[in-house]
Amino acid sequence: MTPILPLLLLAAAQSEKLPPANPIPLDRSDEVAVMVPVNGIFAGLTAHDGQAILTHVRPEGMATVAIEKPDGGRAIRRMSWADFAGGIKPGPQHLEERMTNPAIDIDGDIAMVWGRYVLLVDGKPHHCGVNHFDMLRENGQWKVLNVTWSQRTTGCED
Repeated sequence: MTPILPLLLLAAAQSEKLPPANPIPLDRSDEVAVMVPVNGIFAGLTAHDGQAILTHVRPEGMATVAIEKPDGGRAIRRMSWADFAGGIKPGPQHLEERMTNPAIDIDGDIAMVWGRYVLLVDGKPHHCGVNHFDMLRENGQWKVLNVTWSQRTTGCED
């Protein structure tokens, strides 16, 4: 007779993890389409063009950063997309955000993009963390509703 308790414990441990959120069969073109607005935001950042960023987002959404300070402190900052884009100013620095190996989950007209990133300023790591993009598709076009990211200055690799 199989002991029930170990099976229940195993089931409980497995239920703490979320199941894959992509029950609809995906093809590579779906993932590429989801990344278009994400890459558009990165391009707007590189171009120092806040208005270009706004073309890839839904205006009712938010940008939220969880900053890990060097002294061990933490801060949370929430911004409307208009405030976020307004903070992108022209400047001589070359900005480049790289997101490696993003995990993309799609279910119908919602999607999530999650992955590590590093922000380079003039080719050198400035800060890094994890991005989480909350996506919606409307009329066949993907837009970013919300982005949340962690930000730290240690352990950054380009």
